[in-house]
Amino acid sequence: MTTAMKNSDIRELAGKRAVVTGGSRGIGAAIVRRLLDAGAEVLTTARSEASPVPEGAAFVAADVRTRAGAEAVAEAAQEVLGGVDILVDNAGGARPFPNAWDIPDEEWQDQLDLNYLASVRLDSLLTPGMRERRSGAVVHVSSAAVPTSAPPFLHYTAAKAALQNYSRGLALELAPFGVRVNAVSPGRTATPGGEATREAWGKLVEEGPGQDSTAPPLGRDGRPDDIADAVLFLVSDRSSWLTGRNLTVDGGEFPV
Repeated sequence: MTTAMKNSDIRELAGKRAVVTGGSRGIGAAIVRRLLDAGAEVLTTARSEASPVPEGAAFVAADVRTRAGAEAVAEAAQEVLGGVDILVDNAGGARPFPNAWDIPDEEWQDQLDLNYLASVRLDSLLTPGMRERRSGAVVHVSSAAVPTSAPPFLHYTAAKAALQNYSRGLALELAPFGVRVNAVSPGRTATPGGEATREAWGKLVEEGPGQDSTAPPLGRDGRPDDIADAVLFLVSDRSSWLTGRNLTVDGGEFPV
């Protein structure tokens, strides 16, 4: 029996209320499905109402790069769920540039807003209720590529590095209130967004979209469900003595 089947059977998140940002495709959609299968009520977000979301999830259109977008998510969470027990800050992404010095100021700011400040804003709005109930779990989706600091993605990895540092500090602050905060750092994962990013990178270095073809040590790229399983573990009671950690899920691709 697979892990997913076991989790679905025991519905270990029954009665829990979860918010997942960026849940319309790829890793985010897999996380939404996994939490639903485990019995949670789930509200997810995307920038456009045209974005499909997994069946059973509530949805709010919001641009979490802005304070107004974060506030719209918090308001919807209160209206639809009545509160939040689980928050998964998953929204993110990047596009490569030929060199670090080619990255314009507005792109740096956009990356900070999407890959770092979106989490800070949502956490500030949704964790006070967790503190009051003295219970809750937050997961920040970062990236296993942070240690590489690859120049074409330096704006992205710098923002994710800030997210990891912030995640650790927030965990220490919220631990006395029974609220756990952890990060998950995916490696190369087979998603539409990831494939588009790698294709763009391949074109920049004039080697085509297949230039990044070496498989991780475990012999394959990650699947969205691989990351979703890690998130489910971190928000469940099975990780009740785990906070302030960064769980790298990359098939052994990057050094820890």
